[in-house]
Amino acid sequence: MATPQRSPRVVYLAWLLSASFFTLTTPAFATTPTVNAAQADAPPAVMLASSWRPDADPTGYLVSEKLDGVRAVWDGQTLRFRSGRVIQAPAWFTAALPATALDGELWLGRRQFDRLSGVVRRQNPVDAEWRAVRYRVFDLPGDPRPFGERAISLAAQLSAAKVPWLQAVEQVAGYDRARLQSALAQMVRDGGEGYMLHRADALWVPGRSDALQKLKAQPDEEARVVAHLPGKGRHAGRMGALLLEMPNGQRFTLGTGFTDAQRSAPPPVGALVTYRYRERTPSGLPRFASFMRVRAVE
Repeated sequence: MATPQRSPRVVYLAWLLSASFFTLTTPAFATTPTVNAAQADAPPAVMLASSWRPDADPTGYLVSEKLDGVRAVWDGQTLRFRSGRVIQAPAWFTAALPATALDGELWLGRRQFDRLSGVVRRQNPVDAEWRAVRYRVFDLPGDPRPFGERAISLAAQLSAAKVPWLQAVEQVAGYDRARLQSALAQMVRDGGEGYMLHRADALWVPGRSDALQKLKAQPDEEARVVAHLPGKGRHAGRMGALLLEMPNGQRFTLGTGFTDAQRSAPPPVGALVTYRYRERTPSGLPRFASFMRVRAVE
């Protein structure tokens, strides 16, 4: 099912005026955080998503496409990765950004992550490559209003800026379970990753939150490489599986999804790798996990 082609502001206002979560107030811009020298390289405070439960009700959530991009946080002065490292974007790219804190993703399009990663992580940016990059913004970090109001303000602000590479991520209301699952199936067929769902009445908070959730046909997570386990049979003499440690300390082996070249030169111990899986065991370990990629060093 295609996303309705209506103005984001019209979508937000129509839904918010009929909702009982809060009273709509006059939009105001987010306050730019003060950054001192000690904080300059610290990871920026961001809101992180939990995983959507199949039995959850999307009523009350605003829904947007989950972009397969590179997270980028603008503090009003500097564009940074989640790690805190400065993104070496061309001066013309950052000069067009407002003096307002923004959270979003640098994006080239669907199924373009590897190409994008190469572009935005260069220490010496290539101007011609950056001309194709878009900064797709989905939140105003630190803003005290509920997300529905932040979304209205963000859409209005970026629309007025008229900067082609600066775009608000469209947020759509009105999904029920059936429509959401139908839309997810179509999204996957179209080459998309899935959806983000953000409670319209939720206040911005740093860290992982159930108010912000991600929905994918196959969920993915990150874990740290603890050891390389030797291969057998056809893989004798090279890596057979990785021993991974999840953020909660649980460990499991990951042995599928690798090319022969990756088995011969596996991700180093200490690296963060992304894997997809179908479901979890009763103890919380991923079932049918498969390697996706190494998280690039930032």
